[in-house]
Amino acid sequence: MPNGTLQDLLTAFDPERPLERAGTIPNTWYTAPEIYALERDAVFARTWQMVGRADQVANPGQYLTADIAGEPVLVVRNESGDLKAFFNVCRHRAARLCTDECGTVTKLRCRYHGWTYDLSGALRGVPEFDGVQDFRREDNGLPPVAVAVWGPFVWVHLTPPREPVDAYLGPLVSWAAGAALGDLKWHARRSYDLRCNWKVYVDNYLDGGYHVNTVHPALAGTLDYTNYRTTCDGNAVLQSSPTKPAEGDAGQTRTGDAAYWWLYPNFMLNAYAGVMDTNLVLPLGPDRCRVVFDFYFADSLDHDFRRKSVEVAEQVQQEDIGVCEEVQRNLHSRSFSTGRFSVKRENGGHHFHAKLGRVLRGFAG
Repeated sequence: MPNGTLQDLLTAFDPERPLERAGTIPNTWYTAPEIYALERDAVFARTWQMVGRADQVANPGQYLTADIAGEPVLVVRNESGDLKAFFNVCRHRAARLCTDECGTVTKLRCRYHGWTYDLSGALRGVPEFDGVQDFRREDNGLPPVAVAVWGPFVWVHLTPPREPVDAYLGPLVSWAAGAALGDLKWHARRSYDLRCNWKVYVDNYLDGGYHVNTVHPALAGTLDYTNYRTTCDGNAVLQSSPTKPAEGDAGQTRTGDAAYWWLYPNFMLNAYAGVMDTNLVLPLGPDRCRVVFDFYFADSLDHDFRRKSVEVAEQVQQEDIGVCEEVQRNLHSRSFSTGRFSVKRENGGHHFHAKLGRVLRGFAG
């Protein structure tokens, strides 16, 4: 099916239709390079993005790197203790300054031609540049990026932000204040590359538990599905459910009240008693994404509990990968263009699609 012009693609979806009458975004929004390119500018460059943990950049010289829909970013704690963020791109020939995920440095030195910047982004060293006219070091420092810390997380905003990060997070802030997130310690990271558009993964996450009974039998046994609720508020969606006694590792590690938070566009936080994991969905192309899991636990939980909890999450993720990749393949079918929402379950997905539709249409004019 031809993609058509960008305007044709955008007008194929009406974000103002109420849930009872709304269709989903069309299949071409998951496959068209034009939509993916627009999302890079309209969505990922204009939202607060979680890029790492605050403990990774707690001390002077510590840094972390991230990629946000193809934009390389560097966050570093400078000598004065201030947290700085820059595009991780040398001003000379666009090589990356830091190539590791995290580490400690005294300066930012490009491995390509040796240009050197201090930890505040100022250009300090320019080898073999004698005789170059109309060039000033002070005009060639690293372009800054807005950076903030909230909770255990570091956030960046590629364009000047309209609001501080805590305002952007909305109801997640007040919930976290009572959830004792500071008592949880980072344990491990897992990364998964999926053959699907990033929105397919978000849709799956936001379906109000609609797929839990059919796709995640072990997890379903721990959730009180009749009391599963979805609440939409600004940039956030909360899916919540009481848990119930269940057998197996899922029953042992998934207790208390389950809270599944989504933050527009691509951050998820999943919490149970003493357990939290975050999911960051990173677009890699129109039909590929990477999902990064970080696992956190209360100190009181032993190694065996943590191992079982990560294995439960791994099982759920593998089950989700199967359905998400199948959906992406079938979005190319001539038989499918758009779907409908369950009024009872899928108000979170409708909230996402409506918000995304307004953003893309507004940005494209």
